[in-house]
Order: sequence, then C-alpha cells, then structure tokens
Amino acid sequence: MLSYLLRGLILGATAAAQPGPFQAFLLSLIARNGWRRALPAAFAPLLSDGPILLVVLLVLTRLPERFLSILQMAGGLFLLYLAWGAWRSFRRDPAAGGEAMRGGIVKAALMNALSPSPYIFWATIAGPILIAGWRESPALGLAFVLGFYVAIVGGLALFILAIGAAGRVEPRINRALGAISAVALFAFGLYQLTTGISQI
Repeated sequence: MLSYLLRGLILGATAAAQPGPFQAFLLSLIARNGWRRALPAAFAPLLSDGPILLVVLLVLTRLPERFLSILQMAGGLFLLYLAWGAWRSFRRDPAAGGEAMRGGIVKAALMNALSPSPYIFWATIAGPILIAGWRESPALGLAFVLGFYVAIVGGLALFILAIGAAGRVEPRINRALGAISAVALFAFGLYQLTTGISQI
C-alpha cells in the first residue's frame, strides 16, 4: 500500500509544482485578490477531476492488461516530454506572471476541466496505476488517489501561501519549481517507461 501512496504523493506534488496555465491563473488570483481569496482555488482539482476520472476509467477498465502496459509506456514518454519542457523553461529563466482574471474555485475548476492535460494525465499516467492497484486490491487504488489529491491540493495551497508570504510575484520561485518538477518528472517518467516495458 505504501508504494501506491508514495506514487500518488509524487505525482500529485509534481503536478502542483509544474509551472503551467493553472499556476499562472493562481498567480493572477493572488495579484488581484490576495492569497486569502486565492487559497480556495487550490481545491479546484477535487471538483474538476471527478468527471474526468470517471470517463477515463470507464474506458480503461474495458481494455486488456497488455494495452494498459502500453499506455503506461506512453505515459512514461509523456512525463519525459514534460520534464524536457520544464527543463527548458528553467534554462530560459522565465519571468513569473499571469493574466488577471476574476473568479475563485469554480473558475479554477472550469479552467482545469477544459484543459486537455488532466485527460491525458489520467488516461496515460495515473489511470493505469490506479487500475493496476484496484485490480490487486481496492485499498491500493484508494491509497494512490488519496496520496495524489493530498499532494496536489497541499502543493497548490503551499504555492499560494509562498507567493502570498513573499508579498509579490517572485520569478525565482517559478524557476525553483521548474527545476524541481523537471527532475521529478524525469525520474518518474523513466520509472513508468521501464515498468511498462517489463510487463509486455
């Protein structure tokens, strides 16, 4: 069970640390409304991922186990691609910032639901892990989901608090997050790829 919990924690923390449109949206909320009003937006994945997860799992549970291994390999390659993008962003030393937008948790959840990233993530990376754990024991699948959402919500909340504590949008924070997420994505991508290959 610890293995699935740790995988969920690693993936959730990586998703929270990965610079992208959602983090830019959070930055804009902080800049416009302050960190206290932006904090509820950290819970947006709990609202948006439910329907995504349900649709993806209904499809994946009808596929043979060999196809899930192929999906796991594809997920590993996708993670390596994300790691490369995070590394390039780190090397470019991008300035932090985001377009100012109204809204809170509902708008954040809608933005997340309309992004292709959660669908790709659950179809190629997290979905096969969840199903593999669930087939072995439902407790393992639940441990993975619990670890993932504790880490992603906690990571996003820490991100908001860190920016709020700094009192301004600090480019070095985004840079550090880019470096951390690049290393974590690369390591987990290699793990996913080699695990998928070994099960073929």
